[in-house]
Formats: sequence, structure tokens, C-alpha cells
Amino acid sequence: MVFKPGIKLEALNQMSKNTLLEHLGIKFTAIGEDSLTARMPVDSRTHQPFGLLHGGASVALAETLGSVAAHCCIDTEKEFAVGLDINANHLRSVRSGYVVGVSKPIHIGKSTQVWEIRISSEEGVLVCISRITMAILEMK
Repeated sequence: MVFKPGIKLEALNQMSKNTLLEHLGIKFTAIGEDSLTARMPVDSRTHQPFGLLHGGASVALAETLGSVAAHCCIDTEKEFAVGLDINANHLRSVRSGYVVGVSKPIHIGKSTQVWEIRISSEEGVLVCISRITMAILEMK
């Protein structure tokens, strides 16, 4: 298991209060042995002007999943995780419902982590694939 023991969905969702995550309706839904899952509504909060899921909203979901997953792997009393780089390929459009993102580690190192995030429609069709590199920094 890559995550520290004792990570709870309730705590992750509580951490989201009064943030972009709450505004976009992002909710963490599952913690696996090596994955973190969240969903996001496709509605007026996440649409672009033509009624489709905004690519930036997909990237916000991807960055959320990668950042929080990295946070769940470190000693948060001594370290913190910050994003270094993120990329995303938008493969399909979505107009309504929810999208579901799943983050999985590619590399968990002492000073960097790399996570892949796959975002799919409710029907399981891949909508976006993203990769984020996280820097693990010591608290001073």
C-alpha cells in the first residue's frame, strides 16, 4: 500500500471545505491500495461556454487527485507536497452527469512523485488522461 495507514474519505472530503474542490463539487469516493478516486459533476460550474466539460475543470480534478494522493503518502508533520508540472490530453467531450478520476502512482520517490490520473465518463469512456509531478519538500 502506498498510502499511510488511517487515511479516511471523510477526512479528505472535510479538507475540501471552502476550497475550489467544494465549489466544483469534487468528492473523494474511494481509496484503494494504490489509487485515489474522486468524482466531479458536469454542470454549470464545470462547463465551458459551449456546454461541454471545461478542460480546465478536468485539470483541476486531475491536480486535486495527484496532489491529495501525494499528501497521503508523506509524513505531513515533516513534509509537504507541491505540484511541479501537470499535463493533460482531452480525448472526449462530456455534457452532463459526472466524471470520475482515478490517480495511480508511477513513481514514489523521496523528493518527487509522479501520478497518472485517468478521468472517465459515468459510462466508463476515457475523457482525459493526465500526469502530474509532485515535489516533496521538507517543512522548515
